[in-house]
Amino acid sequence: MILKEDAGLKERLERLVDSGLCPVRDVSEYAVKLRMITDDVALKREKIRESSKFFKALADETRLMILRLLEFREMCVCELMVALGLAQPTASHHLGILENVELIKSRKKAKWVFYSIADPKLIEAMHQLNLF
Repeated sequence: MILKEDAGLKERLERLVDSGLCPVRDVSEYAVKLRMITDDVALKREKIRESSKFFKALADETRLMILRLLEFREMCVCELMVALGLAQPTASHHLGILENVELIKSRKKAKWVFYSIADPKLIEAMHQLNLF
């Protein structure tokens, strides 16, 4: 168990319990419960990984601007490049990230690739959360 391996950690947990801020009596028992919680969370690791990718995709001003522009209508890469003053590789990079987390979708028409919002309900939810 972790408390046997790390005396300093055990001491910290004991101080927390002794402070009365933590509603437990047995430090070792509490450590086991904490590990069980961690194990439950670890079972959801893939979902957590997906959520992390999703929020990382939203953590960029350019990508948020792309989403806002695509709310108006479907656009091709060159339109987004002009609207945002982006070079083609930069625009494609951001579009790829948004497409990878399924915020946008693409369709090809001849040599043109057009992008649109994949799920308008998701964008509406983002508005309700005041994300942009």
